[in-house]
Amino acid sequence: MELDFVLNAACKGFPLAAEPCPVSQLGDRGWHLLDDALAYPVAVLRRPALAHNLAWMQDFVQRKGVALAPHGKTTLSPELFRMQLQAGAWGLTLANVHQLRIGLAAGAQRAIIANQLVSDADLDGLDLLLRQHPQARVWFLVDSLAQLQALADWGARRNNARCWDVLLEWGIAGYRTGCRTQAEALALAQAIAASPVVRLGGVECYEGGLGRCDSEHDTEAVSGLVRSVQALVQQIDAAQLWGSDEVLLSAGGSAVFDLVIPMLKTQVRGRPVQGVLRSGCYVTHDHWNYARYLQLVQAREGLSASLQPALEIWTQVQSVPEPGLAILTAGRRDLSFDQCMPMPVRWAARGQTGAQAMQTAPASWKVKALSDQHAHMVFDAQGTWPQVGDRVALGISHPCTTFDKWRWMAIIEDDGRISGAISTHF
Repeated sequence: MELDFVLNAACKGFPLAAEPCPVSQLGDRGWHLLDDALAYPVAVLRRPALAHNLAWMQDFVQRKGVALAPHGKTTLSPELFRMQLQAGAWGLTLANVHQLRIGLAAGAQRAIIANQLVSDADLDGLDLLLRQHPQARVWFLVDSLAQLQALADWGARRNNARCWDVLLEWGIAGYRTGCRTQAEALALAQAIAASPVVRLGGVECYEGGLGRCDSEHDTEAVSGLVRSVQALVQQIDAAQLWGSDEVLLSAGGSAVFDLVIPMLKTQVRGRPVQGVLRSGCYVTHDHWNYARYLQLVQAREGLSASLQPALEIWTQVQSVPEPGLAILTAGRRDLSFDQCMPMPVRWAARGQTGAQAMQTAPASWKVKALSDQHAHMVFDAQGTWPQVGDRVALGISHPCTTFDKWRWMAIIEDDGRISGAISTHF
């Protein structure tokens, strides 16, 4: 599978008058973010922040004695996948078989599909990928006897004797997937152990739905989840239902991931345990939602440094139609707004280039609304006025819902020089 994506006029932000080039060669163009060679809006990743975040998270999991399989659905970028794997990631987490294809092509040898597979198309696709990548090991989630029966039916209809690697999912009442009671989960584990079409590799859960950005609440809620999973693991172990020599225990979103570490280190008898954290948004971090959660992680862990926001959407002021209101060239088509409005974080006056041109945005500049293609930015008319042609960088919350709006993003240095690019494959 060819992953060196070609940038051309079909890609938002790439200039129509420029010659096409592969993503891997964009840094050779000698472009600068502020020379206006690219068409606004343009999504950028700050390389020093990326490098910091990759090293920070890898250091965190190593100190905790667990492994990292970052969730690839955040970026679905093979270039970023390779960076994460090269930094020491144990494997990748994906949401579906389509995403798994990208992860395996990027070099992952281990992958968790953090979802249930039920349809024939998904099972056909996973079977094909495993034949194409015989060295790869892939686990997916099971949470019901009905799903287990669907897997058996697929094997019978396809005359395919493949035995799938699966993780039993423990869920949260009123939330997403996963078994709700110990009795239900243990019965499912017994059925998996008795089935020829699956082998029980471990237990999985997702704690993100419990977070409220209140350390006392989050610690109590996630600790309760951890205890439930540990009790289930001990029951499965006592009944000797594991289907592999190593037990995989996995959890961890991007908000309260420190609180699930005790679950990942649950011990069983006679088998090694591999704890796998699945945080994904750490690679770019953000400017609000995860930033506030990470302040609590820092406090709980006694850390002096944390993750750095790497993702920005650079826009241009296209109109200042009245005092106190500027219209920017980016909207709902370009950036996330599901958790909060984007935030002006930097700006550069029209025509100015170089690192010295980038200034911190005035505190009074705030995006109050988004249209499909416009951001409505208010400002203090007694303070600094943005002018038509000025460039404004918007920070975001929840990077997942910004990445899927772009086919590529430029990588920039702190001085604004464009040193590379990444592609996405949603």
